[in-house]
Amino acid sequence: MGPRINALATETGQKLVKHMVGCDRALRGTELPAHLRDLVNIRASQLNGCGGCLDMHVKEAVAAGETAVRLSLVAAWRETTVFTEAERAALELTEYGTRLADSAGVPDEVWAAVAKHFDEEQLTALVGQIALINAFNRLNVIIRQPGGDYVAGQVPH
Repeated sequence: MGPRINALATETGQKLVKHMVGCDRALRGTELPAHLRDLVNIRASQLNGCGGCLDMHVKEAVAAGETAVRLSLVAAWRETTVFTEAERAALELTEYGTRLADSAGVPDEVWAAVAKHFDEEQLTALVGQIALINAFNRLNVIIRQPGGDYVAGQVPH
């Protein structure tokens, strides 16, 4: 199975991805912890069924030192003890932010839980990360970008 199109072979695709990567770089420059960005990217990609993004973000998380146990348990984070309260709040916000059509938005109690752990700059970065990974997921799922061939470090950080 290959992608339906090679978006990077088009002028529009190159511009689009360039700006999306620019957003990613802006978010990397914030105080939101890198490992938390990885967890958010992985959880949203799991929910959206994005093999290309899962491949990339799991491999990048491993290269950054994330443990196999935590990576294996991201999908079942509620039923585990390996994530901090702050990580759990961010993962819950990720789920609500990814499944917007399944609810009436993000419940106040979910927002309050995440706001206990992060300041406004970090919250803005977290919301931006959730929005951005969902955009990348949608692009890759629509064109059927497969996972499996990504090499950690392939996309410069």
